[in-house]
Amino acid sequence: MDELLAGRVPQSLQAEQAVIGSMLIDPACIPDVLKDARAEHFYNKINRDIFETIFAMFNYGMTIDPITVMEQMRERGVFQEESTRAYLLELMQVTPTAANVSEYVSIIRDKALQRALGQVAGEITQMVNEGLGSADDMLESAERNIYALRRDRTIGGLKPIAEVVREVYDNLNLLAQEGERLPGVPTGLVDLDKRILGLNKGELVLIASRPGMGKTSIAMNIVMNVAKVSGKAVAVFSLEMSRAQLVSRILSGESMINNQKLLTGNLSAEEWRRIVTAAATVSSANVLIDDNPTLSVADMNAQCRRVKNLGLVVIDYLQLMSSAGGKQSGGENRQQIVADMTRMLKIMAKELDVPVLCLSQLSRANEARQDKRPMLSDLRESGAIEQDADVVIGLYREGYYNKECENPNAAEAIVLKNRKGETGIVNLVFLSEYTTYVSADPHHE
Repeated sequence: MDELLAGRVPQSLQAEQAVIGSMLIDPACIPDVLKDARAEHFYNKINRDIFETIFAMFNYGMTIDPITVMEQMRERGVFQEESTRAYLLELMQVTPTAANVSEYVSIIRDKALQRALGQVAGEITQMVNEGLGSADDMLESAERNIYALRRDRTIGGLKPIAEVVREVYDNLNLLAQEGERLPGVPTGLVDLDKRILGLNKGELVLIASRPGMGKTSIAMNIVMNVAKVSGKAVAVFSLEMSRAQLVSRILSGESMINNQKLLTGNLSAEEWRRIVTAAATVSSANVLIDDNPTLSVADMNAQCRRVKNLGLVVIDYLQLMSSAGGKQSGGENRQQIVADMTRMLKIMAKELDVPVLCLSQLSRANEARQDKRPMLSDLRESGAIEQDADVVIGLYREGYYNKECENPNAAEAIVLKNRKGETGIVNLVFLSEYTTYVSADPHHE
């Protein structure tokens, strides 16, 4: 059946042969090929077997030529004695030059994408014909699969560990070359970055506190720093404040002008100059804000898929969100709803391959204790929140509870959970008049 359909399946046997032939003729081109080509891009099985063999040999630093490749194929059990030997020689003869290998790779990638697109289209048609779920569910599934194709990724599926080892090794090599650079994008709060190693791709990071503790403020600090440092887009979903309120807070922190003055417009000439400078800086940042208070995780995910060069997603805040599917019946258990949403947020982070920073409220449980510092158990409707989150940070300010304390601006970012390292307290300073957090400098006031 496959043979009958093969003529209608998008493929280019000549391009596949040219890629393999180029790798055999000139092993120096192999790193360039492996950078863009994967085994599943090859439609022909024998070509796929040869490519996987060369890939494994390259990872082990082995010499690659027709003789060594044949020997490795024998060990892997994919060598047909006479036909494979003749085919390898034929590949070298039909390949004119290895200089055009990048063009050959582009062709097989394009054909592979066409095949994958046809498969997804078939799955969508099957869903519709069989009535599997609601129209919204079908649309979400279709968008997720199309988005994965656009990013040249697949949903699920087994992947050889050799490919994963190569990815990890390349990442380690990059970090080693760049010295002290964080593996994730920096938050701008140096001591916090040292503890959590920045905001990393695919992570769900939760910042939790009691109302008025400044969780939106620290989130906006992080938003601006990520936008400025990485140059990538930052998507902000504000379910509590309007766009204008958020931008007013950002301008206050950037210009170091009291937020109350921005609300009244009572500014001096010098302050106006600072506002103009801050406005230019903020405007140049690629920050996108949606203040629709009825958004669900599916809505946010759909919007983020359309954002080019996305670097971070911020949600303010968890308890105001609609359920994962966007609909919510009165009889649903709220803990289960929140658990479903956090699970969907974690899936969104992995799918988009960016960090997702979500704010959350703490329950009043901490206020009944002598030590009011937050704990994981204080998360409202916690359910599976702490299970799905990679990093959980609780904000605490003594001045919030005791106005007469020695240093009312002192703040703590308490890392309650950290999959990458240690938990513990990171000292910060909250400048309430500018609605901003800064790193604590032990040497200066």
